[in-house]
Amino acid sequence: MKFTLQHIDSTSSARAGQMETAHGIIETPIFMPVGTAGTVKGVHQHELEAEVQAQIILGNTYHLFLRPGIDILSAAGGLHQFNGWQKPILTDSGGYQVYSLSGMRKITEQGATFQSHIDGSKHLFTPENVMDIQRIIGADIIMAFDECPPYPSEYAYAKQSMELTHRWLKRCCERFDQTQGHYGYAQTLFPIVQGSTYRNLRQQSAEAIAAFEREGNAIGGLSVGEPAEAMYETTDLVCNILPKNKPRYLMGVGTPANILECIGLGIDMFDCVLPSRNARHGVLYTSEGIINMKNAKWKDDFSPIDANSTTKTSQIYSKAYLHHLIRCKELLGMQIATLHNLGFYLWLVKQARQHIIAGNYANWKNNMLPRLETKL
Repeated sequence: MKFTLQHIDSTSSARAGQMETAHGIIETPIFMPVGTAGTVKGVHQHELEAEVQAQIILGNTYHLFLRPGIDILSAAGGLHQFNGWQKPILTDSGGYQVYSLSGMRKITEQGATFQSHIDGSKHLFTPENVMDIQRIIGADIIMAFDECPPYPSEYAYAKQSMELTHRWLKRCCERFDQTQGHYGYAQTLFPIVQGSTYRNLRQQSAEAIAAFEREGNAIGGLSVGEPAEAMYETTDLVCNILPKNKPRYLMGVGTPANILECIGLGIDMFDCVLPSRNARHGVLYTSEGIINMKNAKWKDDFSPIDANSTTKTSQIYSKAYLHHLIRCKELLGMQIATLHNLGFYLWLVKQARQHIIAGNYANWKNNMLPRLETKL
């Protein structure tokens, strides 16, 4: 992977860059739709490309390992061939899913033993086999295996967890560097900064991660219940330590406002289930604010869902029609809402990029934030 830093905003730390991968170019800042089990729920791959204009999507090692399984993915020739998405893919290592199974897993120096949420079967993830699994999945960017501490965490636990993550990272790097991709193209490994919301731990972790000198770096363990201000303070601290010439990925974040704030702090890559998950419940993000499509006020509003959006879906369907579909629990309603929300997130980061290049990002962001957080 090659990352080129193209512009830094003169009024903030926001950056515009370009990542070159084996499956295409990614312009940053970028939002990555989450396709946990090999699919972004309710959306065809061709719609992701043509309508949403996604440049990269996510898969998840934990879920793909359990279903369809690495034997099927290997036989298919990797996830790109299995699901028909020919642009870049990033895979999360499964560390967050293991964290979420707090009652069904045990963490040791060796790795994490966990029970499948599907059938209760027991499995072991180690830094080594997580690298092997992600080699088989075939993502362009793969994540190191980490432990994600809950919020709040006691200082001693957060420190112990961070140090374990660093030891696991060393093993991940050794395994990754000793092996080759399965499908004839290069893959890239990103380490993950941890340390909860403790400033000295985050500083130690960012410095330790940077010392591994990988092609990109991620920040994990945020958006797990901490106040937004704590997220921003931690992100700002870490961005001032991580190398400026490498992409920075803030994992699992967040709302449109979160994304704009963190772009201003120097983040290049984002992912979150929020736009697709909330869409299925009728919650839409628009350029004028947040809409709950179940509310009766939309039943006779025949204006477009969002005339400012670049997606055809948002312009040709009315709020009244989508209100009707959502209230009737029609699958098409969930699909339209998902396409809209994902399209809006991609539109938003594209707008951010344009204002970074123009050199007026901070002013634009400050004007946008009140609109994005308004409930219509």
